[in-house]
Amino acid sequence: MRHTAGLRNVDLTNTPASSLRFLAISGSLRATSSNSAVLEAARRIGAPELDVEIYHGLDTLPHFNPDLDLDTPPPVIGALRARIGAADGLIISSPEYAHGIPGSLKNALDWLVASVEFPGKPVALISTSPSSAHVVAQLAEVHTTMSARLVADACITVPVRGRGGDPESLVSDPGIAAPLRRALEALAAAR
Repeated sequence: MRHTAGLRNVDLTNTPASSLRFLAISGSLRATSSNSAVLEAARRIGAPELDVEIYHGLDTLPHFNPDLDLDTPPPVIGALRARIGAADGLIISSPEYAHGIPGSLKNALDWLVASVEFPGKPVALISTSPSSAHVVAQLAEVHTTMSARLVADACITVPVRGRGGDPESLVSDPGIAAPLRRALEALAAAR
């Protein structure tokens, strides 16, 4: 069993070869975040051969400093990069703050700019509010600049804003669950 800062314990040695692993990152640090809830809902509705692992370590990452981004970066950064390298794809859901990407998420992305694990990785962007167009556009630009592969059919908006952070209510709502399931299928097909 590997133990990695900011992630729940996951046994990578006993995962079936046919399964897919997606790493899900919420751009929100709020305990009752709709972005985190939608990622948890995606984890619950994924097909049996799909493992959606939710990253919980944005608040543990040091501020990006190129002087620290050496052959051996800080351990928590090395762990994040390893998780991204092991993932078959990424799912990112983020709120919009002041028409932009929240600082904690942008900081994580800055740490990934020079990483070898990120380029070519299939990415799904999930928005929880139709009014969050600025963050979606900025995330798309940043990911494209970083050579990720945005999967158009996996980039969706599901209207969960204002419904609180209850993943179970999202899973039981066909208007939320069906688009999430289709996005996961599109991301799986893109790998």
